[in-house]
Amino acid sequence: MRLIGLSVDPVHKHALWVADINETQGAEPKFPMIGDTELNVSKLYNMLPADTSGGADSRTANDNATVRNVFVIGPDKKIKLILVYPMTTGRNFQEILRVIDSLQLTAKHRVATPADWAQGQDVIIAGSVTNDEAKTIYPNGWKEPKPYIRIVPQPK
Repeated sequence: MRLIGLSVDPVHKHALWVADINETQGAEPKFPMIGDTELNVSKLYNMLPADTSGGADSRTANDNATVRNVFVIGPDKKIKLILVYPMTTGRNFQEILRVIDSLQLTAKHRVATPADWAQGQDVIIAGSVTNDEAKTIYPNGWKEPKPYIRIVPQPK
């Protein structure tokens, strides 16, 4: 898993932001940050309208309010999740990590994770797995509260 930050601010301002976070939150972000001062990436991923003009220095935080997106890209290099946070809401890193855990697990094993799933909890055998295949993969069986919900312990 890799975390990369994207900001419409110039790179030199990132160090100031990191210092502020460390001072006020007691934590220091330890991931690379890209300075998208020309707004190219922000526009490409529709975080800002294509007709947005002006560089980061001439824009306000309110102008850039839509640049509060989180993209989670799966092992297949495709976007699996987009979260858009308003300026008034901090990002939920526990949820982001939970999604990444789920994506890694479900890419490796033919399972799905239920709502509010956490690492180590039971999972659901993917609907694409037939019962005959499931008997081979899960010889100890599964719980089946509905024919389309086959619950097993999380694979290792």
